[in-house]
Amino acid sequence: MKKIAIIGTGISGLTSAYLLHKHYDVSVFEKNDYIGGHTATVDVTVDGIEHAIDTGFIVFNDRTYPYFEKLLKRIGIDRQPTQMSFSVHNDETGFEYNGHTFTSLFAQRRNIFRPKFWRLLYDIVRFNNLCKSLHSEGVYTQGQTLGELLVNHKFNDFFKYHYILPMGAAIWSTSIKEMQLVDVEFFVKFFFNHGLLDITNRPQWYVIPGGSRQYINPLIKGFADKITLNSDIKSVKRSGEGVAVEFGTGETQLFDKVIFACHSNQALALLDDTTAQERHVLGDIAYSKNSVVLHTDTKLLPDRKAAWASWNYLLNNNADKSAVVTYQMNILQGLSSDTQFCVTLNHLHGIDSDKILREFNYEHPVFNKQSIAAQKLKHTIDGKNNSYFCGAYWYNGFHEDGVRSAVDVAKQLGVEFE
Repeated sequence: MKKIAIIGTGISGLTSAYLLHKHYDVSVFEKNDYIGGHTATVDVTVDGIEHAIDTGFIVFNDRTYPYFEKLLKRIGIDRQPTQMSFSVHNDETGFEYNGHTFTSLFAQRRNIFRPKFWRLLYDIVRFNNLCKSLHSEGVYTQGQTLGELLVNHKFNDFFKYHYILPMGAAIWSTSIKEMQLVDVEFFVKFFFNHGLLDITNRPQWYVIPGGSRQYINPLIKGFADKITLNSDIKSVKRSGEGVAVEFGTGETQLFDKVIFACHSNQALALLDDTTAQERHVLGDIAYSKNSVVLHTDTKLLPDRKAAWASWNYLLNNNADKSAVVTYQMNILQGLSSDTQFCVTLNHLHGIDSDKILREFNYEHPVFNKQSIAAQKLKHTIDGKNNSYFCGAYWYNGFHEDGVRSAVDVAKQLGVEFE
């Protein structure tokens, strides 16, 4: 039985091992002292009651997560319906709204008398119709960015900075500035497929009861003894005969093939003998760093409770700053508690220190012209030289994409996800 090294235990690495372990001798390596990657559920006790709070991967839906849903069904994991709503609060002006219902839309009552707010609603419909037309016709201006599309169709700054750019920045954990550089075709296809261009008929979103980590143990059941934590891999060298993985201890292990189930920049750093094409493709996918804080400070939410949403964007005048988004976990996970649990990205200094429960740091791929072009060259490096590259960065950057990329690799190795 051929030996395969799998580097990384995020959803891509674990799915790869799950699909391959009956057909290959897999060895899974993780540099951290835990498995799961962005699947990070935290146990917290407040007033003697324990809660399991998700801080990384949280939600999925019934329309655009077919592989992930199939995987959950295979391993016997249930799902729990949740609400996916979005609010914006402008820290400079105090303007806020929550687009979930008519009532929450006008949680700030004076919005009723704001002509620019009614213009915002009009432009939302206009933008949705424009994108639906683009998707239907399938004709895009080569290399056009979202920012260019908004300028060309004369969308005003209020619409750009109080709706579409914050929403995109929240989805991809990036900045307002970076969102304007996103490829239009990539953006439109994502928004169309996720029902974000419709007022009604949107997909149903779900969470995993008890926290997203609940899927991990059933998933690794068949290969748990093949996972090594705290793996200090120094380099990976390929040859015609196979792959040599060298560790910080000086030990070298030999394999027939290697699967890099880590970020593309991490794979590039590990490879000791990169080809020019690998450097070009993997190097053209950039990442943004995001600090994540689990806390109970409700001042990160809109001023009016009626405006609280699942995702709450705190807008300021710094377009270069990574998205400041607060996930209201009581809404998302259906938590019954008087304590409001929040997960906030990129605003550590604005949170009361005595209300902080845990802190994390994550990296997310940036989807601009350069990275979209690199995605299209995946076939030029994947499966070559006994090496495979899988990760959510090849598609849209989400859990479904991690599973999908693992399915791609398994298929190349002769294993179908049936």
